[in-house]
Amino acid sequence: MKKAIRLLTVLVGVGLLVTMVGCPKRQVIVEPEPYVEPEPEPEPEPEPIKLELGTVYFEFDRSDIRTGDAATLEGHARLVKSAAEQGTRPTIVIEGHCCPIGTAAYNMALGMRRAESVKTFLVRLGVSEGQLSTISYGEEQLVTNDANRYELNRRAEFKVQATK
Repeated sequence: MKKAIRLLTVLVGVGLLVTMVGCPKRQVIVEPEPYVEPEPEPEPEPEPIKLELGTVYFEFDRSDIRTGDAATLEGHARLVKSAAEQGTRPTIVIEGHCCPIGTAAYNMALGMRRAESVKTFLVRLGVSEGQLSTISYGEEQLVTNDANRYELNRRAEFKVQATK
């Protein structure tokens, strides 16, 4: 029986020793994350120039630029060239319009002559021809149907479509 107690004591002692000391622990190596430099915030882009180009008017059955409207077009050319200097190249559609006097076919052709006349004038002032396109609406988009105010229909309007 003494042998059994001794054996039991030895076994309990070895059990306690194994429990307390235990197996060697695995070492966990934590590698630090590499330093990543934060990306600099992009500089805000300059706000694009908003081109608000006023309407140019024509005399009855004419497509030549009037003196007062020449000054308006000179201002338009300055704006468009200034936008180009700032890195934006607006694409501008010049729309030719007419009053309802005459046939639809004649007014469509007159509207195109008016739009082309404005385009030629702007190109002579230094605006890139590639930025300008023309279209005629003839008498399709009237401002007024009042015969006493038909001069408001004889016009060229500008639509800024995009900037590059």
